[in-house]
Amino acid sequence: MRIFLDSSVALAASMSGTGASREVFRLAAGQGWHLLVSPWVLRETRDNLANKSPQAVRTWIALRTLLRVEDDELTFDWPITFETAKDKPVLFTALACADVLLTLDRRDFRDLLGKTIYGLRVLTPGEFLRTEREAGQLP
Repeated sequence: MRIFLDSSVALAASMSGTGASREVFRLAAGQGWHLLVSPWVLRETRDNLANKSPQAVRTWIALRTLLRVEDDELTFDWPITFETAKDKPVLFTALACADVLLTLDRRDFRDLLGKTIYGLRVLTPGEFLRTEREAGQLP
């Protein structure tokens, strides 16, 4: 499964060792999940980590090695209504390369959370882990 991570998930995983975001990283290899980001997400993560603790930065450096970087997609050929201009590259890139988009950005992705758009599921890390458990994919 190809899972695209928004910067909010990368930040949460870097700052907390006990949340669902970090659990996605921990389980990925054993589940055969490919964790994907784009240069856009890497930039947002780096910029937001600038004012976080040195430990969060060190954790991010370690987590970053588990990710595959996909090219940014800045346009999309199919009709789509998504008002948040700054997060369109996140959505478009996820649509181009992933099965699932994980985000904690409830403000910008509010109309998409818990839904599927052109085959892409948009979930929080907690919702994703819960659906995987309910489907018998996780213990």
